[in-house]
Amino acid sequence: MLRSAVVAVGDELLLGDVVNGNAAELGRLLAAVGAPVVSSSAARDDVDEVVRALRRALDDADVVVVTGGLGPTVDDLTRDALAAVAGVPLDRDAELEQALRARYAEHGFDAPDAALRQADVPRGAQVLDNPVGSAPGLRLEVDRRLLIALPGPPHEMRAVLGDAVLADLAARSGSVLVTRTLRCAGVGESEVAALVDGALRLPTDVRLAYLAGGGTVQVRLSTAAATRAAADDVLAPWLARAEQALGRHVFGRDDDTLPGVVVARLRSAGATVAVAESMTAGLLGAALTDPPGSSAVFRGGLQVYATDLKASLAGVPAGVLERHGAVSAETAIALAHGVRERLASTWGVGLTGVAGPDSQEGQPPGTLHVAVEGPAGPVVRSVRLPGDRPRVRLLAVAVALDLLRRQLG
Repeated sequence: MLRSAVVAVGDELLLGDVVNGNAAELGRLLAAVGAPVVSSSAARDDVDEVVRALRRALDDADVVVVTGGLGPTVDDLTRDALAAVAGVPLDRDAELEQALRARYAEHGFDAPDAALRQADVPRGAQVLDNPVGSAPGLRLEVDRRLLIALPGPPHEMRAVLGDAVLADLAARSGSVLVTRTLRCAGVGESEVAALVDGALRLPTDVRLAYLAGGGTVQVRLSTAAATRAAADDVLAPWLARAEQALGRHVFGRDDDTLPGVVVARLRSAGATVAVAESMTAGLLGAALTDPPGSSAVFRGGLQVYATDLKASLAGVPAGVLERHGAVSAETAIALAHGVRERLASTWGVGLTGVAGPDSQEGQPPGTLHVAVEGPAGPVVRSVRLPGDRPRVRLLAVAVALDLLRRQLG
């Protein structure tokens, strides 16, 4: 397999003004064609810094993909750095210059000299067409290693990389890296790892990784083979063993999402759901209506942030609120029951808690009570969630979705 490295160029990346999403996307795309990324770095808008970053990357990898610094402004220096690394001059490409002049003329402008710098190409480099922008990509060989330069804007990066470049890398690698994923919810990363590690004794050609985030945990198994089908054959038995070890914690595979799985199960059962939300104030309803086809199963939701609305809108009995408080398992159960009855749904979900940063009714930030009521009656789960206010609210949605999923079978 090929080894790839990614170098992102731009002060804005190092200052934190822009998140380097290109690196994540390139990691996924390059791995899929048998050229997984072994290192990723960023360099500021300084030609010497970019040269040093490229040389370090060339020491690590067979293919180096650099993004950014190909535009028309004085801080776009990637072309100069590529030429310096390759030890060649920059030549003006007449066809590129003509195309740039024509592009500006279409809008009634003369092309400024700065814009024409985008027609400067390191000698011996291949120009990669940019169908959605003015800065072309570049491809050149340095000491039998491949350098690919792509524009920084994500839509331009994807367009220039294109199928042709990826197909060339796939042909060079002679193999593909295939990753299959099990997606889990309602359980922490350490417990997932303990279950999987205890059940699998993987061969050296299969790699295992875990990724937690957003209230879910991914278990990823990867292997390289000559074809995708051959890689799938290697992974299939190990994926099955891992899924058996994890049991009901697994809600899906590969690109499945927790809301998507819940909506699909509701549709399959011909069932509907309604939600009454306090601490999440509509986030759960938004998650349930994100997947296509959700209109067939989602009846609606009540945002009952204020205590009095829990009674007047969701029908929580005054006695429950007086005895147990607005933040309680009993109130969550009453919310699920009330919204199920009032919105005439098969399932009702009630959610209340404390997002923070302050305590409420003596309950600390992170407290969550979520209940699901269906034909067989209610179930409730009470947990203490970690993190700041946005993270607590995000995790609360995941807990509620997972509790509903488990009741749906």
